[in-house]
Amino acid sequence: MPAVRNERVAILLATFNGERHLSRQLDSILMQDHRDWVIFASDDGSSDRTLSILDEFRAKAGPDRLVLLEGPRAGYAANFVSLLHQSSVTGDFYAFCDQDDWWEPNKLSRALEWIRQQPADRPALYCGRTRLIDVEGRSVGYSPLFARKPGFRNALAQSLAGGNTMLLNAATRELMMQAPEGLPVTSHDWWAYLVVTGCGGSVHYDAVPTVGYRQHEANLIGSNAGIASRLDRLKKMLCGSYKVWNDINLTGLQVLETKLTQDNRRILALFNDVRNAWILKRLWSLARSGIYRQTMAGNLGMVLAVMLRRF
Repeated sequence: MPAVRNERVAILLATFNGERHLSRQLDSILMQDHRDWVIFASDDGSSDRTLSILDEFRAKAGPDRLVLLEGPRAGYAANFVSLLHQSSVTGDFYAFCDQDDWWEPNKLSRALEWIRQQPADRPALYCGRTRLIDVEGRSVGYSPLFARKPGFRNALAQSLAGGNTMLLNAATRELMMQAPEGLPVTSHDWWAYLVVTGCGGSVHYDAVPTVGYRQHEANLIGSNAGIASRLDRLKKMLCGSYKVWNDINLTGLQVLETKLTQDNRRILALFNDVRNAWILKRLWSLARSGIYRQTMAGNLGMVLAVMLRRF
């Protein structure tokens, strides 16, 4: 008989004052049809009932289902990254988990269908589209459906999917841990996309959503849906926010530059020219690099930002 492959999923849950929706998220994890999982909850100093809710869940689900850790108190992205660096966090695969979403019962099993087929020694990242829900859990739409192939040329220009959809293999975790724990990142999901594609790993974008991404005041723009969101992204790009984010991303990539493939090191050099050279060379380098966003409107906005040195 063939050897049975271990498929323990470490669910990396970052919490901070999440009492309003946390119980629903935990219940959706409890209903997963893939049963081999454990939650590692890193709390960033909650002052509401978050810790009590986690304790109640552990009492209900069993002590082996949830491990509570103290977060770095440096923001949500740093909290997620810190979980990857925790030696007590163990598993065969790793799933980022927001505190206020809802997982469909096949959330983990569908991701595992793809990622288990990837070579264990090669970084692999599963991600996908989300179903948007309101504060009461009612469906209000979907995140954009991206059709262009994932890759480093795209990762330099944008994050492809939310961390709440992601499943990483152990090779991806090991790769991300080679950057210092305190290294600033724009977001944990964008950083994962950059690292995996840059270092020659595999990324799969699933068009079928298995996460209910809750929309509220704190994350409405994060949905990437609607005209207001598109206008906000254009405003951020032209006001220089993307330039700041790219500065942060480049600092991180420089730390891992020796891990990048030879072709991606060449693309990264062109990306630096896109951002720093005189205008004609900036545009020429952009065309030569093949860097792209997922939509035509996004690409037009990127060209404009490059011309205005806002990229």
